[in-house]
Amino acid sequence: MDDDLVFKALADPTRRSLLDALFERDGQSLTDLERRLPMSRFGVAKHLRQLEEAGLVLTRRRGREKLHFLNVVPIRLVHDRWVSRYTEPWAAALSDIKHELEERTMEKVFEIWIRTTPERLWEAITKPELRARYNFGASIDTEWKAGSRFEMRAGDGSVKLGEGEVLEVDPPRRLVQTMVAMWSDDVKAEGTSRVTWEIEPVRDSCRLTVTHDQLREGANAELYGGWPMILSGLKTLLETGENLTTYGSIMYVEN
Repeated sequence: MDDDLVFKALADPTRRSLLDALFERDGQSLTDLERRLPMSRFGVAKHLRQLEEAGLVLTRRRGREKLHFLNVVPIRLVHDRWVSRYTEPWAAALSDIKHELEERTMEKVFEIWIRTTPERLWEAITKPELRARYNFGASIDTEWKAGSRFEMRAGDGSVKLGEGEVLEVDPPRRLVQTMVAMWSDDVKAEGTSRVTWEIEPVRDSCRLTVTHDQLREGANAELYGGWPMILSGLKTLLETGENLTTYGSIMYVEN
């Protein structure tokens, strides 16, 4: 990720307005976003291209429409690099407030670039001991075959965080699974959602896209709010061999 592109994209108030619009309702078309701003369609499209180049906006085709999704992972990476340990609690508190105000939607899309091979990335996603190093200390127990069940547990295995079914397995390209979150009664009540991992090799790096969908409108933000920390930890692990300390990573290992 290029910090300069992210900072440049965030410096413009119009682009921040577009991000705010996607924060309020993800998956909007150019026409939807154009209605929000007093400028031409061409101008809005130009700003969206800059946000895409910075990795802050992702696009998906739905029939004839091109929909735009907010990708918060680059913001999280900038946060991890530049926010000091003294200001971290204040920044986290403000972030929590914003999440409480967010209008949840049916689909969340996250993207991150990692300098690694598809095979190493696939291994980090599916190997229990590696998964636990960036996934809030939780490993996944499954055969990684279509139709197999999985359980996600943390700590010494006594804390069950989730369960589900593996739907598609195409190593090292694509993995699809359902998920029932179980770390609290509130998220458990949300029922089953779906997570899709897609790996695209680009020379010496990979683009990883995680799509968390089939979410109830207005679903609890705890279901998807941890993805930026998880993906940041995955990138750090594969590029440096080190664990990234986040609020999630210490949640089940400290008293």
